[in-house]
Amino acid sequence: MNKKQQQRLLIVGIAAFAAGLATAELLKQKGIRTKLSKIAEEGYETAHDILFPDKHIPEKKLHFGPVLPDL
Repeated sequence: MNKKQQQRLLIVGIAAFAAGLATAELLKQKGIRTKLSKIAEEGYETAHDILFPDKHIPEKKLHFGPVLPDL
């Protein structure tokens, strides 16, 4: 490959990378808008943490739902 071909390949690579970043940002913004519109349509009765619960569990003894006593 000569120098011109290398420069063209570099420019095409940079352009593809920039297009990928722009696409990723647009998809991220679309997801945020979708989430916020779902919250807005739901109203104030349903809290954000109920619609979109945090998947991270801070403690291993933390249980979601009813807890039955050990028998």
